[in-house]
Amino acid sequence: MIGRLSGKLAAKHPPQVMVDCNGVAYEIDVPMSTFYNLPATGEAVTLHIHMVVREDAQALYGFGTLEERGVFRQLLKISGVGARTALSVLSGLSVPELAQAVAQQESSRLTKIPGVGKKTAERLLLELKGKLADARPATAGASDVLNALLGLGYSEKEALASLKGLPPGLPVAEGIRAALKALAKS
Repeated sequence: MIGRLSGKLAAKHPPQVMVDCNGVAYEIDVPMSTFYNLPATGEAVTLHIHMVVREDAQALYGFGTLEERGVFRQLLKISGVGARTALSVLSGLSVPELAQAVAQQESSRLTKIPGVGKKTAERLLLELKGKLADARPATAGASDVLNALLGLGYSEKEALASLKGLPPGLPVAEGIRAALKALAKS
């Protein structure tokens, strides 16, 4: 499975981008929140990838942050929510806005998103309640710590669990050490 792609941004055609990785160009669907934060065409880019393999297609979905990818994966677990709807949700609301809408049970914010009706909005609120906190790293450098742990061979679930107890503002090197200690104890 492809977990991350780094290369040159070859083309931008919303909601799709093309990333050239040493001569092989990948077409990747991204939410608009990621699209707006992309560098200019020809610049270096790194995207966290969710790969979907189906009988009739293989699709790559890219995200600027691990937090967005985590929420995308949470959305896919919900009955009746596919990749297109999940991308629409992340295009319409940032992760903190979605977390706030879920915490306050505001279905009206979700129904403003194209492709999300009243029933889907209510299902999203019900299914996501209490789950979005798990998708967010606790410290400012947590994504760097998470990437380091993934590079060392830990699963994403193990790595995210080890980040939960880290205090905010911890430097990356100390965060890695603390996360490794937490993993050693579990």
